[in-house]
Amino acid sequence: MTSEQRRLQPRKQPRQVRAELTRQRILAAAAHIFAEYGYAAGTTNRIAERARISIGSLYQYYPNKDAILAELLTRHLDGDEAVATLRRYKDLPESLETVIRTFVRVVIENHLDDPQLLRIMMEQAPRSDELLERVTRQEQEIVDGLRDLFDRHAEVRVQDKDTAARLVASTVELTVHQLIASPGSIDTTRLENELVAMLTGYLRASR
Repeated sequence: MTSEQRRLQPRKQPRQVRAELTRQRILAAAAHIFAEYGYAAGTTNRIAERARISIGSLYQYYPNKDAILAELLTRHLDGDEAVATLRRYKDLPESLETVIRTFVRVVIENHLDDPQLLRIMMEQAPRSDELLERVTRQEQEIVDGLRDLFDRHAEVRVQDKDTAARLVASTVELTVHQLIASPGSIDTTRLENELVAMLTGYLRASR
């Protein structure tokens, strides 16, 4: 393990319920602190105070706030249902609009827990090689799932389905992230409807 990997790894893997609860308190406190103060001012002292533990106890679990933010990002990735959604629809005779709407809705819901924290995680979270590899692998699984869906669906008329899969994956992820994580509110139902209309129109058009 490199020094960079050690810097981003939790120090202690809880084996008892009490220790796991302490780790959960640290992560919950960190999420609130990062969202409230931003990453630069979201110090480990503030996190420990919010979690109601000593700073020494926090350092038994995490070497620094980078490791805490990296684990929050990992848990965010764990909760992403986009790949599973595409797999469920692979062999179902649903309309193209239904499948795209479900995919868009899942991505939107995955961004709603705390938009401010999400922006910090995506833009400022430290990236170990392992985490980067995981993000890349997950993105590729989404593209592969969309490509497989487009190959099978009679309503999809675009010729270059590989490029189409990459465009749809990037458009949904980047648009949803930017609009939900940015300051100010947005009507998520309208966002969903507009994205679905745009994407299904593109996919149904022949070239």
